[in-house]
Amino acid sequence: MTDYLIATASVHVTAAAADYLQGRLDPSEDSVVVVGVREPGRHERDAGDAANVARSRLAAAMPETEVREGDPTTELLAAINDHDPDVVIAGANAGTEGASGVGSTTATLLERLDRPVVVVPLPDL
Repeated sequence: MTDYLIATASVHVTAAAADYLQGRLDPSEDSVVVVGVREPGRHERDAGDAANVARSRLAAAMPETEVREGDPTTELLAAINDHDPDVVIAGANAGTEGASGVGSTTATLLERLDRPVVVVPLPDL
């Protein structure tokens, strides 16, 4: 049994994470929690839409979803502490147009976490 946490703020990150989990996820054994973070200044629907994508694309696993508000790094670290997943899945960056490379939130997760962090590539936007 593996507990996964998908750290997301966009539908693009969630879709890439769902693609990664296809073929790896055993819905009868594994669990998925999707944590969307709505940060100040971003479109308010992004994190909620990301949770909807997870419910649709990972329906067999019946993912738990939650939306938090605030600084993405702070909120994701708190969520990881709360849920204690075996594996964290994050996008290379926020998945917004023009973003490239590894973003600061994902870089912090890679530096600070004591568990596997899978960084999924995002499609060209």
